[in-house]
Amino acid sequence: MEAHSFFLHLLLVLLTARIFAELATRLKSPSVIGELLAGVVLGPSLLGWVDPVQAIRLLAEIGIILLLFEVGLNTDVRRLIHSGNESVVVALAGFLLPLALGFVLAVVVFDLPSLVALFIGGTLTATSIGITVRVLTDLGRQQSREGQVVLGAAVLDDIMGVILLALLYEFSLGGGVSLTNVGKVFIFVAAFFVMAPIAAKLISLVIRHFDGVTGLPGLIPTTIVSLVLFFAWLAHTMGAPELLGGFAAGLALSRRFFLPFGIALRTDPQFAAKIEAQMKPIIQLFTPIFFVMVGLSLNLHEIDWGSPFIWAFSGSMLVVAVLGKMIGVLAIKESWPLRWMIGTAMVPRGEVGLIFAELGRVSGIYSAEVYAGLVIVIALTTLLPPLVMKWAYTRLARYY
Repeated sequence: MEAHSFFLHLLLVLLTARIFAELATRLKSPSVIGELLAGVVLGPSLLGWVDPVQAIRLLAEIGIILLLFEVGLNTDVRRLIHSGNESVVVALAGFLLPLALGFVLAVVVFDLPSLVALFIGGTLTATSIGITVRVLTDLGRQQSREGQVVLGAAVLDDIMGVILLALLYEFSLGGGVSLTNVGKVFIFVAAFFVMAPIAAKLISLVIRHFDGVTGLPGLIPTTIVSLVLFFAWLAHTMGAPELLGGFAAGLALSRRFFLPFGIALRTDPQFAAKIEAQMKPIIQLFTPIFFVMVGLSLNLHEIDWGSPFIWAFSGSMLVVAVLGKMIGVLAIKESWPLRWMIGTAMVPRGEVGLIFAELGRVSGIYSAEVYAGLVIVIALTTLLPPLVMKWAYTRLARYY
């Protein structure tokens, strides 16, 4: 593609993503739904104006790494500690049940290979903490009892999800599941999560020092983006997905991060807030490209919509996606309205589910039908729970 054509395509991607995201938020839906729909409209499914060429894929890759950086940056491990055992129960059940149910259903009912089934189960484990936090904040319930349980569970869900993502990445490279690959990934991930935060903290001290003496603007975004890209490269070199590097860099630079063995490395909260404020415009520029790319990669014309498979697959996986998150709340000691709200708040898959789905597609694990079915499930579990939560809070307010 020539430069002027690429510029036009990128212009269409950015503007259409923004317009559809605005429409989605005005309709009280997550912006990610609008960005995904923008890709469907621009891509081969509808208008065919934009092709998912390599240049746009590389920008989308940067977007997804920066998105995981933001997830790590907003992760407060102490929230999990303070929220108690209920968060752990909700997170473990909401992680293990969709993984197991999705795997069994894919193998037994749909006769899919074990590796494909494992990717499907992994895709269903995700919880979008961004969407959940936004809804709880809109409702003024972020500091409530159920809000603390949900946010603590979402933190643990993020950490387990990133580790599972690293495992699936290794399986996709090796062409199958092996105990050797599992052991290697856990060793690399453990080493990375111990060494990377220490290095990131030391580098952040250098950045903070020079930020106070430089006369040129833009030091923080330039150095932080460079740091994130370096950690993405380092993660790949150590045998983990590049996404893990972005998440680890964000986690290390967050307001509070505690190493697993209890040594506290504290970041100046003002400096962390400064990083977040100056990085946000860059993240908001690149991450929509990733979600549009998901839509561009989805060719709805290649799907046999008359086939029973696509409807049976997406319908059954939707049931697993919802029940897998709702069943876990039965084990906690709260009132039924609070259990209902906690379970519903854990259902949205959003951007995290799309990351898993895209890994399966890029790795050649998913067929067009399986990929389309999972995108449908992710879209519905992203769109419906916020509406249900807002409706339920108005009906159940008297029980709190």
